[in-house]
Amino acid sequence: MTKLTRREFVASTAAAGAGLGLGLKPASAQAAYPNRPIQVICPWGAGGGTDATARIVGSLLEKELGQPVNVVNRTGGNGVVGHTAISTATPDGYTIGIITVEIAMMHWAGLTELTPKNFTPFALMNEDPPGIQVSNDSPYKTVKDLAEAIKKAPPGKFKASGTGQGGIWHLALVGWMQAMGLPANQVAWVPSNGAAPAMQDLAAGGLDMTTCSIPEARAMIDAGKARSLAIMSPTRTALYPNVPTLKEAMDIGFTTGAWRGFAGPSGVPAAISTKLTESFKKIYDSKEYKDFMASRGFGTVWNDAAGYAAFMDNSDKQMGDAMKAAGLTKA
Repeated sequence: MTKLTRREFVASTAAAGAGLGLGLKPASAQAAYPNRPIQVICPWGAGGGTDATARIVGSLLEKELGQPVNVVNRTGGNGVVGHTAISTATPDGYTIGIITVEIAMMHWAGLTELTPKNFTPFALMNEDPPGIQVSNDSPYKTVKDLAEAIKKAPPGKFKASGTGQGGIWHLALVGWMQAMGLPANQVAWVPSNGAAPAMQDLAAGGLDMTTCSIPEARAMIDAGKARSLAIMSPTRTALYPNVPTLKEAMDIGFTTGAWRGFAGPSGVPAAISTKLTESFKKIYDSKEYKDFMASRGFGTVWNDAAGYAAFMDNSDKQMGDAMKAAGLTKA
């Protein structure tokens, strides 16, 4: 057996150390994700539907991955601040976020250059389609009756609300009008600070309809102050199974909704992305997640990374078309 001199031994160990420094690490070290806490950025304020969804998923993701998961609210700029923070994070899987339908709208309005292409999609887990609500005193008992009256009326006679100008529920109304072959402004939009005040205005007689989500309209519906005539969804809602879809009631295939999914910045390694998608699927299938979402009336829908990417592309086109029709895109 050849004995190494002290100088030869030092040289050989130095070379081995250099090899490790060049990235020749054991496979176990490369597959250690996650080995420290994960941050989930929420672009919207605490207490809202997006925040609630982020927190239930975050708590279940923590159990799934065995590392702390912290939800951080980064609000401002109509969602621009939080979505930007997600897109500019280090693409290592330790800063991810919940992204919403607004990412398919903000760039059309000139608020940001961000689009769905700036993210690594992991999973779509929620979508809440809008309903078409009228007050309980409304003479219109079906969505078809309401639609016929809108067609016969001069533009602007009927008034609707549910969110601010150019918000998702405004674009839902625009999409419905377009699907009927009517101008985008056939029904006047009255901007509001959200669905809750819009539903109150509807009950008080200040509006003819709202086009907000069923969960947001639920309190007024359950109180007997409003009725939902139809839902802009491929299927009926479990909350009110007697409410028909637009397709069933009018043979109109237009569907839309406010959606929420999880993503990271562009460039997250495939192995990490796949692990996160698999974890989100387990969460989506869990009783805890289903029960939580059902208790709040939130819709559940699943798309994996590829499906979510295609879904966002479709949403981006749909929102762009509606905003152009309503004159809401940047000149």
